[in-house]
Amino acid sequence: MTSKIEARDLRYGVGGAEILKGVDLAVGKGEVACVTGPSGSGKSTLLRALNRLVEPTAGEVFVDGVPTGTMDPLVLRRRVGMIFQLPALSGETVEEAVLYGPRLFGRGADVAGLLDAVGLEPSLHSRDPEGLSVGQQQRVSIARALALSPEVLLMDEPTSALDESARDRIEGLVKDLNRSEGLTFVIVSHDLEQVERLADRVVLVDAGRTAGEWDREEFDGGGSETVRRLVSGSS
Repeated sequence: MTSKIEARDLRYGVGGAEILKGVDLAVGKGEVACVTGPSGSGKSTLLRALNRLVEPTAGEVFVDGVPTGTMDPLVLRRRVGMIFQLPALSGETVEEAVLYGPRLFGRGADVAGLLDAVGLEPSLHSRDPEGLSVGQQQRVSIARALALSPEVLLMDEPTSALDESARDRIEGLVKDLNRSEGLTFVIVSHDLEQVERLADRVVLVDAGRTAGEWDREEFDGGGSETVRRLVSGSS
C-alpha cells in the first residue's frame, strides 16, 4: 500500500511527560482510518501531531512520502484539514466562517456549493453560527475545511457531542465525501460501533503506542474483540 499519510515512531512529550511513545500509522489514499483506544492513550495528541498543531519531539510524519517537518505549517494544514470535537467557528456569519481558511491564502470559495455539499441550506450563509445547532455547526466546520480542498481530513471525536440523528448525518457525510471525492480520513473515535460502521483501517493506540492495526476484514474477523476488551478494560 502506498501511504497518503504516515507516522513513523512518532513521539511527543511536554513538561517531562511523554504522551506519544512511538506511534506508527499508515493510511492509504482514499481510506477511512479510525484510531481508537482507552481514554488518555494519546489519540487526540496523535491527530494534532499529524498536521503539526503540536510539534513531535521525535519521529516523523509524511504526506505522499514527504516529511511534514519540511513543509510550511499553513500549507500542510491546507492539505491536511482538522475537525475538532466541538466546532469553533470564527466570523459573524456562516459565510465568514466558511471563508476563514481560504482568506488566509488570499482565495475565495463557493460558499453556497460547500454548504450544499455538507447537507445545509445555502440560505444559512448569512446566519450567525452561534445560532445554529451543534450538529449544524459541525457541518459548517467541515465545509470550512473543504473550502481548502484538503487531501486528508483529520476528525477528533467529531460526533461525541451530537445526538443520534446529527451523528448519522456526519457519518453519512464522511462516507459520501470518501466515495465521491476520494478524500482520505483519519478519525479518532471511542465509539466502537462507529468504528465498525466507518473504518477501512483500524489503529489501536494504548499508553502512547500503537498496540494493533487491522484492515476491515481483519477487524471484522476478530480484531474488534481485541479492541473491545482493551477499551472496556476487561481481560
